[in-house]
Amino acid sequence: MASKGNCLRYEGCNFFRQRIVLSTLSGRPVKIQGIRVKDESPGIRDFEASFIRLMDKITNGTRIEINETGTSLYYQPGLLSGGTLEHDCNILRSIGYYLESLFCLAPFMKHPLKITLRGVTNDQVDPSVDTLKATAIPLLKRFGIDGEHFELKVLKRGMPPGGGGEVIFSCPVRKLLRPVQLTDPGKIKRIRGVAYSVRVSPQIGNRIVDAARGVLNRFLPDIYIHTDHLKGANSGKSPGFGLSLVAETTEGCFLSAELASNPQGEGSTVLPEDLGRNCAMLLLEEIYRGGCVDSVNQSLVLLLMTLGQQDVSKVLLGPLSPYTIQFLRHLRSYFQIMFKMESKTFEEQKGAEKVLLTCVGAGFSNLSKPVK
Repeated sequence: MASKGNCLRYEGCNFFRQRIVLSTLSGRPVKIQGIRVKDESPGIRDFEASFIRLMDKITNGTRIEINETGTSLYYQPGLLSGGTLEHDCNILRSIGYYLESLFCLAPFMKHPLKITLRGVTNDQVDPSVDTLKATAIPLLKRFGIDGEHFELKVLKRGMPPGGGGEVIFSCPVRKLLRPVQLTDPGKIKRIRGVAYSVRVSPQIGNRIVDAARGVLNRFLPDIYIHTDHLKGANSGKSPGFGLSLVAETTEGCFLSAELASNPQGEGSTVLPEDLGRNCAMLLLEEIYRGGCVDSVNQSLVLLLMTLGQQDVSKVLLGPLSPYTIQFLRHLRSYFQIMFKMESKTFEEQKGAEKVLLTCVGAGFSNLSKPVK
């Protein structure tokens, strides 16, 4: 664990979650200043305040100081406590915004986490609950995080702007993570997906599926996209529809793509056929980018490698996203971990240039977990 020494200082609102999550794991306090000082409404947004409240709920002894204008935040992390909790997420961002950080923190709690999150389950900005369930959970299992109470379940769907969705996430705790060697992505063997629709005609789901299959069936026969039409109390407060697709490889790697309809009154309405086709094309683009982990989960796999035992871990990724590049810089600041990066071009695998990242884990041990 990094020493609880000098406070790390940052300017601006970018990469807000990264800084708070890594501060919580490393035990190093962080001060973020100049948050949107030039905006008409300066300071942290409601969804960031909600995120800070969530961090306060899952930890014990955390000290948070925010100035009157909200443009400066001091965060001194406590111990991760976990337990059975509830949290109402801000509807400006989807539940995926909060879940991505919980995936990073949940294995290191004192008590297994079981949390009910309410808000928007699917939007156009953050990864949806469906995509995270299909990609992030298998990834966590590779590091030895598994158990009977390890699940992510959608109870109600909520689309923007009203929200009204509800999700349960439960995760076991682990003392140590095992190192991984994810260097062979394998070949795509099947594609699975879910076309969801709430407070609209049930036929829309079928139209999305037909359009997506029209593109994907040219490449692969094993495609199954099920429709999820919720009505009544389980359908949230706003109408909408969307599609989440996941391609699975022969080596058990998952690549994802998704699209959701516009919230009512925002821009032009999108046709279900166009949404299905565009989402299928996005999945093909993700497959072209390749790697053993899709672009949504790049930072998660790098964090778990960093926190692993003092052994070598390797992962092959497609082109790194700007978010991931900044995350690597932050890992160096908080944990003094550097990755060796090698560019790889494979003759037999046509596609974008890949990056092989290697590191030796920091030997992070879950200090919150009681010794049995």
